Amino acid sequence: MFLHTVLAGCLLASSHAMSVTSRSNSEPLQHSPPSAHPSTIGPVTDLTIANRVIAPDGFKRSATLAGGIFPGPLIKAQKNDNFSINVVNQLQDKDMPLSTSIHWHGIHQQKTNWADGTSFITQCPIPPNRSFLHQFSAPNQTGTFWYHSHFSTQYCDGLRGPLVIYDPDDPHKDLYDVDDESTILTISDWYHDPTTVLNKIIGPVTNNSTLINGLGRYPGGPLSPLAVINVEQGKRYRFRVLGLSCDPSYNLTIDGHIMTIIEADGVETIPETVDSLPVLAGQRYSVVVHANQPVANYWVRVLPNLGNQSFTGGLNQAILRYKGAPEEDPTSSPGPSVLSFNEAKLASLMNIPAPGVPGIGKADININLLAGNVNNLFTINNVSYHNPPMPVLLQMLSGAQHPSDLLPSGSVYELPPNKVVEISIPNTGAAPGGPHPMHLHGHKFAVVRVAGNSTPNFVNPIWRDTVSMGTTVGDNVTFRFVTDNAGPWFFHCHVDFHLNNGFAAVMAEARNQLPIVSESLPDTWASLCPTDNPYTASHLNTSILT
Repeated sequence: MFLHTVLAGCLLASSHAMSVTSRSNSEPLQHSPPSAHPSTIGPVTDLTIANRVIAPDGFKRSATLAGGIFPGPLIKAQKNDNFSINVVNQLQDKDMPLSTSIHWHGIHQQKTNWADGTSFITQCPIPPNRSFLHQFSAPNQTGTFWYHSHFSTQYCDGLRGPLVIYDPDDPHKDLYDVDDESTILTISDWYHDPTTVLNKIIGPVTNNSTLINGLGRYPGGPLSPLAVINVEQGKRYRFRVLGLSCDPSYNLTIDGHIMTIIEADGVETIPETVDSLPVLAGQRYSVVVHANQPVANYWVRVLPNLGNQSFTGGLNQAILRYKGAPEEDPTSSPGPSVLSFNEAKLASLMNIPAPGVPGIGKADININLLAGNVNNLFTINNVSYHNPPMPVLLQMLSGAQHPSDLLPSGSVYELPPNKVVEISIPNTGAAPGGPHPMHLHGHKFAVVRVAGNSTPNFVNPIWRDTVSMGTTVGDNVTFRFVTDNAGPWFFHCHVDFHLNNGFAAVMAEARNQLPIVSESLPDTWASLCPTDNPYTASHLNTSILT
């Protein structure tokens, strides 16, 4: 029986985990040596989390990294592979959190909710000098995903990387010639201060630079190397675009080229051609780019949705370099600008209708989530999320609490199994800092009403896992999913500073089906929780955990 190991001490798990982030200025930084991990690893691997000083934009700082690099190594898998990833915590820099957890963003974790990697929702964080083995499968899931820390704002300090599940029978394979490690395109913000400092700022936090594939420049800084994306004239490339941002949204354009969207958040789409692509934190797209222009260098531009942004001196840019072009910065001009992005035009390639009876408000369960902000804390339905004293999964497995007793109080929505759930998130303007990318763990969902369009689409909507709330007051983004995946699933804004300030809720799904999840629960899951506090769980039903 491991009930005592799990529960004794969980009451103070949040404060215990956060207490390790401070150190005196007189203490020396401890730098881990560069990792031996290659830039690409497979689905069965160790993923070492350690501190290392890097300078991706020319400014040196200690960072929290997977595999010793930024972004972390590409985790490359094939359709229906089994994953066995041992996350090893070797963090030492006390200026940043020393505990960690890794979330596999977009992976549904069917029957393996415990492996979702979400601190205080599905597990206790991994303490320093410990490891945790994530074993899961992703049946029939293919496409572009990513992984990142789900502890505090740790991924903003560097712990983020791409994950791709390749499909040998990709229905779009006739549309492109090249799809490999060289066509991964990650977009991220970068900060010169650790987030333990940034989290003390009241109000918006501004990044110092934009990194494309881990390289960039900052205003007034050195002319650091920029990412170079190499292409050969005449070939068609599937670029997998990943929004690894902690905060800003980015608008992607490639001078002189158009892009054809064929995937959104791991879902194949009917091809849609655009010349600009908004990429919010957590979102992913695959776009086909035909290298059909004269041999030269072209700017790849990612404009943040922040004030006072420019492309001067290579800011917010990378280089698309044709084979045979000189190794120099481009002189290309922006454009074309005639095929604007419209999310309402996106549709799943397989023509998957929305579940349930068509019509807003006609699902089995209809939930309205009203976002707000009070004293710089975000709220959903007037409640600001905070980490519970023990993981929500553990609370549900206990079997004793009434649904309304699940913690954190007011942030947990308990959902019965096999029901169609419709969630609406009206934009009233009460939650600053948009557009907010709203992400649901454990599911993809049918976006039946997108931002900027009041006409619902139940026939062939886009399915995805991270959707924009929009920027216009009056938008009312609405999506549907079926409760066919037992466990607590986090629902939150993917602006990590907003999540850290309470912009989240928990969908506690199909509690009576949790014994299926507990069958694969490893003993090591229990041992992650601290045991050094007086919390007692003697009142809980222990039958599931014996």
